[in-house]
Amino acid sequence: MSDGVLGASVVWQIGPFGITDAVITTWGIVAGFAVAALLASRCWRPEPARWQTAAEAVVAAIEAAIADVVPRAAVRRLLPFVATLWLFILVANLAGLVPCLQAPTRDLSTTAALALLVFGSTHWFGIRIRGIRGHLRHYIEPSILLLPFHVIGEISRTLALAIRLFGNMVSLEMAAMLLLLIAGFLVPVPLLMLHVIEAVVQAYIFGMLALIYIASALEPTERDAESAAASQTNEEKS
Repeated sequence: MSDGVLGASVVWQIGPFGITDAVITTWGIVAGFAVAALLASRCWRPEPARWQTAAEAVVAAIEAAIADVVPRAAVRRLLPFVATLWLFILVANLAGLVPCLQAPTRDLSTTAALALLVFGSTHWFGIRIRGIRGHLRHYIEPSILLLPFHVIGEISRTLALAIRLFGNMVSLEMAAMLLLLIAGFLVPVPLLMLHVIEAVVQAYIFGMLALIYIASALEPTERDAESAAASQTNEEKS
């Protein structure tokens, strides 16, 4: 096993490809979510137990956060993706608290994959909700001269999304390591609370930025507003 300085450590080497501890932890988290979803679907009851009430409260809170950013009609479509993204990043950030585990989000390849997923979902939801012409139209409005700047903005914000989460998680773990080296185990509880709070904050920030990026692709352009007004006028006349 070779240790990475800032990223993950290679556990198995399969030819030119290496399976890192971040990949294994990610698979474990995905498997855990799959098992939890399967058990929850079978144990769901009309009269909820405490765990079901807590789960419904979490989903309701995420749905309310989505409704504050995107149009009401798009909330139900975005809820599965945004909720899964939020919960995965939160669990991945907290995985570093488990002995012998490293948080997958301290690996740049993991955060880059998440950023690319957000990039693809932005266009996916934009095309599904507004149509391909309506989605691509906002890249050339109000002038086609802005097309290169829109493209550069898409690329730069995707890179920033990946590097921000990676840098924050690495700096958090490095700070924790320095504190342990200096103070030993005299401050384990404050250090643990700091890690938990930072993990929650970083998951929230990443999820909100992803939601804002998706919402920006759903905003109606001037032509969309004109078309909607014209169709409404035609309906009133008829």
